[in-house]
Amino acid sequence: MQNHVDAEWLSEHLGDENTRVIDCRFKLGSPDEGRLLFDRSHIPGAIYFDLEKDLSGSVGEHGGRHPLPETIQFNERLQDAGIDNETTVIVYDGKEGAFASRLWWLLKYVGHEKVYILNGGFDAWEKSGYPTEDSVPHYPKTNYTIKKNRDMLASYEEVKDIALKGTGSAILIDSRESKRYLGIEEPIDRIPGHIPTAVNKPWMEGFENGYFKSRADQEKRFTDLDHNQPIIVYCGSGVTATPNYIALKEAGFKNVRLYAGSYSDWVSYKENPVSFKSE
Repeated sequence: MQNHVDAEWLSEHLGDENTRVIDCRFKLGSPDEGRLLFDRSHIPGAIYFDLEKDLSGSVGEHGGRHPLPETIQFNERLQDAGIDNETTVIVYDGKEGAFASRLWWLLKYVGHEKVYILNGGFDAWEKSGYPTEDSVPHYPKTNYTIKKNRDMLASYEEVKDIALKGTGSAILIDSRESKRYLGIEEPIDRIPGHIPTAVNKPWMEGFENGYFKSRADQEKRFTDLDHNQPIIVYCGSGVTATPNYIALKEAGFKNVRLYAGSYSDWVSYKENPVSFKSE
């Protein structure tokens, strides 16, 4: 898999001068837990990036629960972490995959080439018996030049055209679990349901025991999709859609974009309709 490394690979390259390891552990609903886990134990040399403080911007009336961070803010964070444009960055979370995928997507979006996810996360590292530490490293500040890859991002207006007018040929993929897609339950957002015309591909189905499934398995998940059609992925707030973005790329789909505001942005416009499907 081209976007992942395993614990053995990371162990062999941990001391490389131009490699940075980023810990993205987080728990939705308990925002301090990831930092507490990091302070207790993390991969040697790792730096902590917080989903809400570092990987998201300020929440407003629109834009969703986890809007993309401001460019200047994110650029400063990368420079403070000692990351420049040539740094090899390895990102990990507990083993969920979604929080590491969010940072992977952000780094790719700002033009970073050498970024990989630790497959299996911190859980895989610990189970392999590799060392951990509780000290917080400090690296010399670098210069980082952002070159946004805007082709990775779908706008609200584009999604609205597809959902309301049926224009364009893009496929909308709802990455949330089926019960939320179907409107059976909605624990967070204003109303249940999904964006009209969207199909459901739950992001969790791309994993097995905390590991990304193989390329062949990802291809099987998406056999009903046309490789020639553009694809836009979304979830509740733009976080858990990113593993699906990566899985689609692994499966050979070229034109994949993220609707960063996702369902929480869609329903922030009270006039927008939602769809339901019965089981």
